[in-house]
Amino acid sequence: MSLVSVSDYEHKAIDKLPRYALDYYRSGSDSQTTLELNKTAFQRLRIRPRHLRDVSQRSTHTTVFGYEFNVPIGIAPTAMHRMAHDDGEIASAKAAEKFGTVFILSTLSTTSIEEVARQAPDVHKWYQLYISKDRELTKSMVRRAETCNYKAIVLTVDAPIFGIRRADVQNKFQLPKHLKLENFAEKGIVNSDGGSGINEYVKKQFDASITWNDVKWLVGFSKLPVILKGILTKEDALLAVETGCKGIIVSNHGARQLDTVAASIEALPEISKAVGDKLVVMMDGGITQGTDVFKAIALGARMVFLGRPILWGLTVDGQNGVEDVLKIVCNEFDTTLALAGTPTVGDISKEYVLHEIEFSKL
Repeated sequence: MSLVSVSDYEHKAIDKLPRYALDYYRSGSDSQTTLELNKTAFQRLRIRPRHLRDVSQRSTHTTVFGYEFNVPIGIAPTAMHRMAHDDGEIASAKAAEKFGTVFILSTLSTTSIEEVARQAPDVHKWYQLYISKDRELTKSMVRRAETCNYKAIVLTVDAPIFGIRRADVQNKFQLPKHLKLENFAEKGIVNSDGGSGINEYVKKQFDASITWNDVKWLVGFSKLPVILKGILTKEDALLAVETGCKGIIVSNHGARQLDTVAASIEALPEISKAVGDKLVVMMDGGITQGTDVFKAIALGARMVFLGRPILWGLTVDGQNGVEDVLKIVCNEFDTTLALAGTPTVGDISKEYVLHEIEFSKL
């Protein structure tokens, strides 16, 4: 049977993945309320199409930080791609390269900063970072990304500690022994009894003491633009501007941190209104089809990122699967442009999308 949607790929991936990996990829925190909100919030938004406009020539191109991309749909940083497929992050990066879009490598990747750069030299790469207790380790990660031609640092700010993911607790989740978190391999840590020594080391490096002063520290020494990932309020977005960040990704960490926070798409409008003219606003969380991309752009996102859909494609068919997922969502987005009467990304504005409550009052 043909796989024609992200949902099709998800169902196929569910059948293929071992339970520990499946639950790690798909679960949210606590009661998973926000995980469901990330999906249903899009369903409560209504597109207001305009007709009798010439949409025979369309463009999905967009520009971010002075770089032009073929589509406003990139690949979000997600951990441990090689649990899904042996080619892991390299397959995902090569798929992004083929589509002319952004690939963000996770710090918790099963392929190193350097190996991704070697295997996918032409992909536009950003590096996702946590500020660890060992500040010299943090600084070395940034320098490695700079050396390997990554174009931005994406600092995750919503994880001073990990949220409670009940499925992982029940499964006693550990990274499989044949894999390791490659960005930490140079530390010389070997597997210990009962789990990965690297995994234990990384968990201990998470720093609950980080503040905006640490963001200033990072901005001060990084040669790359700093993007904050995990912003959900206009107050924090304004502080990101003050600290010299060049962009933000409105995100709730795939609903894996604090449960019952807003869906990313719900938080986007107030943030875009507050800082959209001061830095680049982007978004991830819950995007599974082209209409979702359209709605996010209408509400102020310059670019959106896919997380779990990429993992489903990777699980099913490696790089080909990731490419097909991107192809599906990009085609759906192009179709939405045509049917909504907006031939280019720049034609999309907030007038094209209303919340169902607002729509009922018209």
